[in-house]
Amino acid sequence: MLRIAIDGPGGAGKSTIAKLLAKELGIDYIDTGAMYRAAALKMTRLGIPAEDPEAVEEALATTLIDFDKGSIWLDGEEVNEAIRTPEMGGLASAYSALGCVRTKLGERQKEMGQTKDCIMDGRDIGTNVLPDADAEFKFYLTASAEERARRRYKELVEKGQDVNYEKILADINERDYNDMHRELNPLCKADDAIEVDTTAMTIDEVIAYLTGVIKGNAQ
Repeated sequence: MLRIAIDGPGGAGKSTIAKLLAKELGIDYIDTGAMYRAAALKMTRLGIPAEDPEAVEEALATTLIDFDKGSIWLDGEEVNEAIRTPEMGGLASAYSALGCVRTKLGERQKEMGQTKDCIMDGRDIGTNVLPDADAEFKFYLTASAEERARRRYKELVEKGQDVNYEKILADINERDYNDMHRELNPLCKADDAIEVDTTAMTIDEVIAYLTGVIKGNAQ
């Protein structure tokens, strides 16, 4: 079985790289970050704040988050665009700090990882979802905060959104801090993960490097 874990901070290119790598290798891509964003979207719509974990846990009990043909579905609704906003990214970080959220979504992710060849990206895949020998390959993708903010700014502008670079940079720094300092499963590099700094790399260069490592012929 081939299972690949990709962790790293927001904006490091994990989702883009994971999607392309999954296609290159012919395996399934499981976007765990989208799952947390979908959970945050559900709670926001219900008006349930992260400060009320009991209400969050109750709402999650009747929440269905799934993948189908590359799309993320929330209770039967395709929410690819709705979850891809800076606001939802920040909220996902807040809700993902809750034990009930990480437990429910983590269990589902572990189920997926035990049944098929797949690649997962997130914050704690190599350390919690697919620890030890559960993943054949582990990578930790990172980049400078400034480069990650530049990428996110470019992405959102191309989608027609009115955004501010400095605000995006501030949000990234705040999210990094929250992700790395949360009590439950904080963002960190697994001891057996290969760190890849993508700051000065193109997408094609990153894909070529990871593919080389996986196929055993990295330079």
